[in-house]
Amino acid sequence: MPTVEANQKYLDPQTLAKIEGLELRARRIVEGYVAGLHRSPYQGFSIEFAEHREYAPGDDLRYVDWKVFGRTDKVYLKQYEEETNLLSYLLLDTSESMHYQGERSPLSKLEYAKCIAASLGYLVLHQHDSVGLATFDSQVRSMVRASGQPSHMHQLLHVMEQSQAEKKTAIGPIFHDLAERLKKRAVVVILSDLFDDITSIMTGIKHFKHRRHDVIVFHVIDPDERDFPFVKTTKFQGLEQLPEVVTDPRQLRKAYLNEFEKFTQAISQGCRSQYVDYVPITTDQPLDIALTSYLTRRATHAF
Repeated sequence: MPTVEANQKYLDPQTLAKIEGLELRARRIVEGYVAGLHRSPYQGFSIEFAEHREYAPGDDLRYVDWKVFGRTDKVYLKQYEEETNLLSYLLLDTSESMHYQGERSPLSKLEYAKCIAASLGYLVLHQHDSVGLATFDSQVRSMVRASGQPSHMHQLLHVMEQSQAEKKTAIGPIFHDLAERLKKRAVVVILSDLFDDITSIMTGIKHFKHRRHDVIVFHVIDPDERDFPFVKTTKFQGLEQLPEVVTDPRQLRKAYLNEFEKFTQAISQGCRSQYVDYVPITTDQPLDIALTSYLTRRATHAF
């Protein structure tokens, strides 16, 4: 079970109050487990009536609307639509680079990502939908099945609390692995700094899209990584098995900023080309404002 501290740390009352009236909705029809808010791709017998369509050779005659046939002498089939809930998975990057916390940030990238995950998990459960969680670095470290039970929040928080940023990452292969594990179509929420090979990452995201998942990428960055504010001779500690470097940052700043801009543009363009929501977010942003802004934008283009 999560500690009281975990509840206080990851579930900020101000953030929850801001997002409570919003919903995380799918942009496409998705599969689910139980009755909820979202339309199902399945149509069949003894489910809520949706519409008629003309008979085609090979159609099941059980679904013929004989009353319409009697009135029009034309053969139409009843189509039905069931209501299913949204299924979502939170994919949390726990690699060592997520440990970074600059002086201007109240939280490390990992802690900030956990707050996003906890808030979205709370929101999904609050709207009576199902949410699961996977944490990963160079491999999947934990996998929490999706559930819509209110008590499920305790398990999600417990796993987040136990997750530490320690190992090297391998995002692309992990995405391929998870794309195969997630059998039902879902909203897949990625929370990562995406510090890995861009081509590999995009190929992994493409695999999710091939499996017909609706993907959202929260690109979690410390403002130091975006702005490179260092001016004095600095020892940069290597993460994920990279060596330490002592250097004058003023000589590197222009080249670094150019490379960082290329990196973020490549991620953004890659997501846009695959119709993936790309949400850049820095750890000095108030979480309630950042989440409310995104969810409001998404709601206006939900279907």
